[in-house]
Amino acid sequence: MKKFLIAFLVFTAVLTGGSADEAAFSVITNNFGARNYAPGAIPKADLDKIVSAGARAPSAGNRQPWRFIVVSTSALVKKVFRDAPDGNAVVIVLARQTGRDAAFDCALATENIYLAAQALGYGSRIYVGPLNDINGGLRNELGISREFNAVAAVRVGRLPLGVDAASSASSREPESGLITYK
Repeated sequence: MKKFLIAFLVFTAVLTGGSADEAAFSVITNNFGARNYAPGAIPKADLDKIVSAGARAPSAGNRQPWRFIVVSTSALVKKVFRDAPDGNAVVIVLARQTGRDAAFDCALATENIYLAAQALGYGSRIYVGPLNDINGGLRNELGISREFNAVAAVRVGRLPLGVDAASSASSREPESGLITYK
């Protein structure tokens, strides 16, 4: 994964005329939660890279309290997101039920998945709304053991033409009101 990320950043830097650091910073600062998706399957190799980014997240004591379920079967994706066009995928982040560190660690893994999808040119959005359905009626169908609970779902899909962070993002609070230096 590390080799892939370095190669991706260097490739992006060459294309944009910037450095690999600038390319990574761009993915972080220009991300947005996609609301609209276009049909079209996501190659398994890309899903593997996206989930691998989640597995590489930092965790307290390197406990890695997470598991991931990648749902790409259209019928099952539509049980989580009724409006999902064919080809969308959902990465469900599961936390081992062992306290607050696990939830925080899984949040870091979720963010990695969200950003990795966008680094590969896909739309992504983090959801917690469907967790009751996932942990309830879909638990058996998804094969979630009682040792784990779903703590986040990251929807990944192709973006319609012309969609970008500037045209799709909600307005943000000005940083001047969010950051204090002492």
